[in-house]
Amino acid sequence: MQFSVENVGKLERKLTVRFPADQVESQISARIAEMGRTVRLKGFRPGKVPAAVIQQRFGSQVRGEVLSDMIGSTLREAFEKENLRPVANPSIDTTGKPENGEIAYTATFEVMPEFPEVDVATLEISRPVAEVTDADIEKMIETLRLQRRSFDEVDRASAEGDFVMFEYAATAGDYRFPAEGLERAGSVLGSGTLFKALDETLTGRKAGDEFEAEIAFPEDFGNPQLAGKTAQVTFKIIKVQAPQLPEVNEEFAKLFGIADGNLDTFRQEVRANLERELKATLMGRLKAEVAEKLADAHGELEVPNLMVQSEARNLAAGSVPRGQQPPPQLIDAAMPMARKRVIAGLLMGEIARKQELKVDRKRVAEQLAAIASTYEEPEKVVELYNGDPQLMSGLQNRVMEDQVAEWVAEHAKTTEKHLGFDEVMRPAGA
Repeated sequence: MQFSVENVGKLERKLTVRFPADQVESQISARIAEMGRTVRLKGFRPGKVPAAVIQQRFGSQVRGEVLSDMIGSTLREAFEKENLRPVANPSIDTTGKPENGEIAYTATFEVMPEFPEVDVATLEISRPVAEVTDADIEKMIETLRLQRRSFDEVDRASAEGDFVMFEYAATAGDYRFPAEGLERAGSVLGSGTLFKALDETLTGRKAGDEFEAEIAFPEDFGNPQLAGKTAQVTFKIIKVQAPQLPEVNEEFAKLFGIADGNLDTFRQEVRANLERELKATLMGRLKAEVAEKLADAHGELEVPNLMVQSEARNLAAGSVPRGQQPPPQLIDAAMPMARKRVIAGLLMGEIARKQELKVDRKRVAEQLAAIASTYEEPEKVVELYNGDPQLMSGLQNRVMEDQVAEWVAEHAKTTEKHLGFDEVMRPAGA
């Protein structure tokens, strides 16, 4: 085999490979002979199909398979000899036909960049830390009570927390919604379902009240004919219902899988869930901090365009409905962030390689158990991951990212930032 490598860009390479054509022919003959012993064709006894018949029926298929195998094996050999680290499968160009006794092909691909020395000791990392308190547990229990609340109709003016059912019609200029009659809607006041001006208008109203009000609709209102406009709105209150929260007792605990209804066990389960969520969120924030600081410190690093384009498409896809392709302008807008993410990801991978970090199997099992615990049948989720190499590889990669982030935090100029549970889980502006 002969090969040569050409630099066609900062990270782009063109590899030309030549190998003897008779290697392909000999392998084709061997496979044809093997098929003669195993293939079954109508009109021939097993093992008695003539080679000429097999050549006629399967020759082009066998040639394609052998050529593909030869390209794969010679490509791997060339990569190893030249110490090339491609970022994705190469683009192969070949006629597949012998010339001067040889078959040639070209492989075009991008390679991993030459990484600089990553001196994490110079990085300044802010690591958030927090713990679950008894107050956080009680607050979560109140949230669970709200989620299980019922509503009873009342004959009084509405207040925050009440469910109000109403009918309305809005007029802005020549536009009326609905075109005829009234539209019926309902919402819990103060829940954020409605915008503030509408909440305020519906507060202090009783069933049967009919009135008009001038309402300024927000810019992001779902109806574009009303969004950002002030409309005259006619209202009719259908009913007001007050919330009834369940007592925190054995029956309430049983709603959350505590078979004997023991409240101490229930609170322990709530704490365990909160601690699991907090741990995952803290790790996510640490990884984001480490990634940002690594990318900022090595912003000049040349990275494969293919990886940046792929990451930009992934970022842009989050801004369009599932199943739709993001438009080019969204992808272009995502390129700077995508480049930072690729730089950070590659540097974290290089740190793992240089420090010879190995995936912690115990942590993989713990994360898998945490994921599975959020489903009704955890054992089936564990079985799914164990039976799907792609899913398991993704989980192992996430664990390795956690380990790299922790290693960086241990060796950088790291300061701890103490936060409350809510500050971590619901940061300002999020």
